[in-house]
Amino acid sequence: MANSKSKQRIVIATGISGAGKTTILQALEDFGYEAIDNLPIALMNDLLDINELPDRPKRPLVIGVDVRTRGFKAGHLVEQIDKLSARDDVELTTVYLDCDDASLIQRFSETRRKHPMAMDRPIQEGIQIERDILTALQDVADFVFDTSGMTVHEARRRFTEVFNNKDPQKLTIVCMSFGFSKGIPRGADLVFDVRFLKNPHYDPDLRPKTGMDADVQNYILTDKEFQPFQKRLEDFLSPLLPLYEKEGKGYLTIAFGCTGGKHRSVFLTENMARLLQEKGYNATLMHRDCYSQLDFFPRDDN
Repeated sequence: MANSKSKQRIVIATGISGAGKTTILQALEDFGYEAIDNLPIALMNDLLDINELPDRPKRPLVIGVDVRTRGFKAGHLVEQIDKLSARDDVELTTVYLDCDDASLIQRFSETRRKHPMAMDRPIQEGIQIERDILTALQDVADFVFDTSGMTVHEARRRFTEVFNNKDPQKLTIVCMSFGFSKGIPRGADLVFDVRFLKNPHYDPDLRPKTGMDADVQNYILTDKEFQPFQKRLEDFLSPLLPLYEKEGKGYLTIAFGCTGGKHRSVFLTENMARLLQEKGYNATLMHRDCYSQLDFFPRDDN
């Protein structure tokens, strides 16, 4: 078996048109990946041979593939993913980019571009056709990334947080907050409902703030149920996370949900990421429904 240090690191980025494939390619390219977009599927293995020429340093690759790729068939791409995964000299991660219909429609409207599956039909119909075609890819993806409601800047920052891992053999844990009012996030591996905790939304002074604010955090900490829950959660995760690493899982998403995704879930997510980082894990944050001052389109989540 090839030494893990000599393995070719590859990220295959695929998914729904308009969900952020170009953004993830650019983000990974900025910290050392060689980005290749719309590579014909049949050439993937040939590309590895070219990348290993003696006079060229081996660089990690990110390959973008979607329905616009020449000769695209989801089944063929799944076959190539299986072949690459079976190689001893490859460290492969498949990323599926997803997005809700409303966000996709808005993006295509703003850019005035046509959806590739809706050239002569309504855009929503084209989106559904593409979803049906790509189902098999979503099923085999290592990481499903939902960019619904994100700006380009927010998506880029999240991609960077997740994939700028200095040790590709180490498990990356994404701690995510969300609001149940907007649905459970796609691709979450572990989901915890924290709606049993006291809700800061009902305090007029705390309502406009978020779980990143100290007074909201202190409010939640006064709930007598918080400490017992956190202790049980740590006891649950401590033996589980090493098993994921042993199994070779590259990415794990732990999601915390409250009603609006603004207060309780945000605090629990921030707290869990900090605890995991203290234990030496590569943990990163993702607040799906709570937007910080860096974001351009803040929401009114209650």
